[in-house]
Amino acid sequence: MSTKHRVILAATIAFADRGVSGTSLDALAAELGVTKQTILYHFGSKDGLITQVLTEAAAELLAELEAAIARSQPGWDRVEATIRASFALAIRRPELLGLLREVNRLGQPWSALVLEVLSPLVEQAVAYLESGMESGQFRSNDPRLVLVSSYAAVTGVVTDAEVLRAVGLELDLRVAAGLRRTLLSFLRAALIEDP
Repeated sequence: MSTKHRVILAATIAFADRGVSGTSLDALAAELGVTKQTILYHFGSKDGLITQVLTEAAAELLAELEAAIARSQPGWDRVEATIRASFALAIRRPELLGLLREVNRLGQPWSALVLEVLSPLVEQAVAYLESGMESGQFRSNDPRLVLVSSYAAVTGVVTDAEVLRAVGLELDLRVAAGLRRTLLSFLRAALIEDP
């Protein structure tokens, strides 16, 4: 693995765990066994590293969700596949979703960078839900509120160990599966009319 890639992986984890402001290039270099100048050589500055980390994290999230959508059938299956892929990613690479939570704290210009990458997927999801609502396949609701509720459940709960501990839970596969089932139940109630 290249030094540049190692730096990106380590910075992704550090930014998600300690926050961007809580992660110094000196500490990151020490963790990796390289010099600060090595990091600066590859990224130019801490802002350059942040940009690269956020761009790659958003692209990975986008690729995972697009792949899940491509494998799914239209209707409820597509909604369920997207949620399953989100939770699978949260378990496999929790730092990616933790990084998204950190972006919310950072604000501009970092949030704009991530939104630029993810906006096409968000707009596609809104259009998909609206179309399903107009055709009667889904219950009429505000598709943007449905999406933001799902986002909050996945990034806010799954990546926030303190929230889980406050209610007596530790994130493991069993808890993640339960959270996923609960979110899917909420979404089904919000989108599917009872027969």
